Amino acid sequence: MVDLESQIKNIQEKLHQLLRQQQLLQKENHRLRREIDRATQLSQEKEDLAMLLQQQIDALKLGGGSSSSRSEEDKATLEKRIDGYLKEIDKCLALLNA
Repeated sequence: MVDLESQIKNIQEKLHQLLRQQQLLQKENHRLRREIDRATQLSQEKEDLAMLLQQQIDALKLGGGSSSSRSEEDKATLEKRIDGYLKEIDKCLALLNA
């Protein structure tokens, strides 16, 4: 009889442990889902920005003003900015794929 009571108590303790573990996992799952949502949103914003920048580059090329109206320093600065944006986009995509 005592042995049965101790087994029941042991099962109840394990059940409580499992319930606590489940609650922790649910909280972590919720946090990770929010993080994915934020990363997805950030990635979309970066993709939109990259597309806008590409459109601006294309417009400058079509306008013929890329070499005559901008100094070499301005072009280098613009290329650095674009490279920076592309690196940020790559990081976001890597986070989404992880």
